[in-house]
Amino acid sequence: MTGEAGSCAPLLIACALRIERAALSGAARTAREAGGPTASVLRTGMGPRAAERALTEALRRPGMERAAVLATGFCAGLVPGMHPGDLFVAEAIRDPRGSVTCTGTALLAEALARAAPGRTVHLGVLTGSDHVVRGQERERLRATGALAVDMESAATLWTATRGGRSPSEGGRPVAAVRVIVDAPEHELVRIGTVRGGISAFRVLRGLLPAFHDWHRSLLLPRR
Repeated sequence: MTGEAGSCAPLLIACALRIERAALSGAARTAREAGGPTASVLRTGMGPRAAERALTEALRRPGMERAAVLATGFCAGLVPGMHPGDLFVAEAIRDPRGSVTCTGTALLAEALARAAPGRTVHLGVLTGSDHVVRGQERERLRATGALAVDMESAATLWTATRGGRSPSEGGRPVAAVRVIVDAPEHELVRIGTVRGGISAFRVLRGLLPAFHDWHRSLLLPRR
């Protein structure tokens, strides 16, 4: 993990891949050197089991009892018309265990639009998978109401909320923001070797200010 959250309710940003962590850690280091807000960046490794293990361990560390958790990185879009570099904000995540409602999604989407002008921001249900989704499986997942899929977000947020509890039920605030690298008309074979992967990396690198805006909004008194 890199960085430390400076508030009484820290921000933990979870991602799976080295390339995702590289984008986020570089941005976090720049913000820290400029005297801006900081966050902890956790690389979980690929897949739901790795995400669950890594997050469980991270949240046991001193000071992380109240941490807000944001899952991020790359994902596959399920809807025609999505493009590499588009952003996806999960209103809820879903896996075989059930669903978790995300916190402050409208404000987060607005912050992302400011941080990445010109990029389309999609909102909807993000579903979890234990493998890379290809071909006709996209259509089957889309038929369930999901608009995007990845392998770690659902497990991350399920673990963070201890089985789906919302903040009003004593759970912690959670969110998931993904950069689309793979879509029905733009299938990606290997991240980082084609234009779509490079574009997604650059987009992800610029999103940290939006994550901090979301985190700050959680600390404001509610009316």
